[in-house]
Amino acid sequence: MKKRILSAVFLGLFTVMSVSNCVYAVKVPPPPPPKVEVRPAPPFAGAVWIEGHWQWKNGRWVWIPGHWERRPRPGAVWVPGHWKKTPWGWKWIPGHWR
Repeated sequence: MKKRILSAVFLGLFTVMSVSNCVYAVKVPPPPPPKVEVRPAPPFAGAVWIEGHWQWKNGRWVWIPGHWERRPRPGAVWVPGHWKKTPWGWKWIPGHWR
């Protein structure tokens, strides 16, 4: 019984971790080139612009606009997300703070 419960817990954690990274592959043509966005004025001092990107949603490419964010800590650098070609299709590699 304990083995079953532990297996269920690990399976649940694995599923949550997989979904939370938002990494998936789509078997469609590559995403269109990024849109050129006009950046509005920063809303506060030290704001960092996060570029927009294409997302595969409901069978089509949808543009997710860029936005301003606050650094999570001094000196943090934003590493942009990007689409990568794989044998299984196009895979989204999410952006993150480093």
